[in-house]
Amino acid sequence: MNERNAFKGSLGFVLAAAGSAVGLGNIWRFPYLAAKDGGGIFLLVYFVLLLTFGFALLTTEIAIGRKTKQGPLTAYGHISEKWKHLGILGCLIPAIILPYYCAIGGWVLKYFMIYVNGEGALAAADGFFGGFITGGSDPIYYMAVFFFMCAAVILGGVNKGIEATSRVIMPALICLIVAIGVFALTLTYTDPATGITRTGMDGLHIYMVPNLDGMTIGTFLGVLVDAMGQLFFSLSIAMGIMVAYGSYVSDKANAVASINQIEFFDTLVAFLAGMMIIPAVFTFMGTPGLASAGPGLIFVSLPKVFQSMGEVGDIIGVLFFLMVLFAAVTSAVSIYEAVVSSIMDKTGMDRPKATIVEGVIALIMAVVVCLGYTSWYFEVPMPTGGTGQILDIMDYLSNNILMPVIAIGTCIMIGWSVGPQVIIDEVEKNGESFSRRMIYVVMIKYIAPVLLLVLLAKSSGLITI
Repeated sequence: MNERNAFKGSLGFVLAAAGSAVGLGNIWRFPYLAAKDGGGIFLLVYFVLLLTFGFALLTTEIAIGRKTKQGPLTAYGHISEKWKHLGILGCLIPAIILPYYCAIGGWVLKYFMIYVNGEGALAAADGFFGGFITGGSDPIYYMAVFFFMCAAVILGGVNKGIEATSRVIMPALICLIVAIGVFALTLTYTDPATGITRTGMDGLHIYMVPNLDGMTIGTFLGVLVDAMGQLFFSLSIAMGIMVAYGSYVSDKANAVASINQIEFFDTLVAFLAGMMIIPAVFTFMGTPGLASAGPGLIFVSLPKVFQSMGEVGDIIGVLFFLMVLFAAVTSAVSIYEAVVSSIMDKTGMDRPKATIVEGVIALIMAVVVCLGYTSWYFEVPMPTGGTGQILDIMDYLSNNILMPVIAIGTCIMIGWSVGPQVIIDEVEKNGESFSRRMIYVVMIKYIAPVLLLVLLAKSSGLITI
């Protein structure tokens, strides 16, 4: 059995975990939901859930990893033999996500190169994004380049790969988000069709100030479910990632402080992502522009915004897609590592072999995802409405079904089978003060399972809110 690596310090762990949390979902999904769900109301609900619901799940997964010193595939079985099958889901989820995440990472790399080459007008042209993903071998090429960037980090190991990369990328990413966010607030645009002038500060008002117009119990529940679903993306919970990263944390590290710092970084970056995108999109595209969800926001709406800025737009485009590329790499690395650590723990393989085994599988599946927009294109009705193809099916299965299921199973295992004290003892093993201990027990036993069942019912299309 190979000796297990560990993060050299708490900062390295916090930056790596925060890097995992700051991914594509945070950058395009959080701002869209904030705009859709009443601005300040969504922010308030999200932050309350972060400190309660998200905190409970994050603490549980990090503690499971540190206590067992195992990746997600085998960690649950070390906590309780009866619940070892949760580990299969814990490893299956990142294995499903990694291929299509690399495909999207390739899209980001393509757009970054376009802006580096000074061809921002090309990216802003109508139909460019659809033409890119549906034509030729370019998507496969850029996906492969992105994938090998991530594989190089994984091969470097915990210290020289993941930790060293996070120590450089995360500060740079935060600086870029802050710089672009501040610039977005200074924007002004007069719509030639209506003569109405919109500013970045107007967009900030939409983002920050609660909008209670038409708010009912049903719409509030919708906001609650949206915010809860976003926490899975924001904190990288129920993906096996935090279990894997937790397994590399030293027993002497202050777990309480590390969890608090991860919450802070996640909150900061999620908030700044909204401050960066919503004012810019609103200024140049108005309220309708904020309706762009998913890839459409980054790859369709924002290039048009950058073009509207004039010459400075190409510079902002380079910085923006560099920032998104950083976010995509840190998240993809964490997803990749969750699977690699599981293979190493289960089989005893060394890191290079485990990286290659998972890499070959992921690369083949990523090619299939790319082909899903070209020669293998098809559409199937989705339970949540609309139609989807290969990437949508993989995303739906992993995010809408498996992630809530493993989160529910984890709550039942810790809350009712082995008992919350197992986690509490791990968190307090060095004499740390676990100030939110009572919140943790109540959340993991009672509130979180109920909320997760509601989320699963909505995600699977069983109920509509």
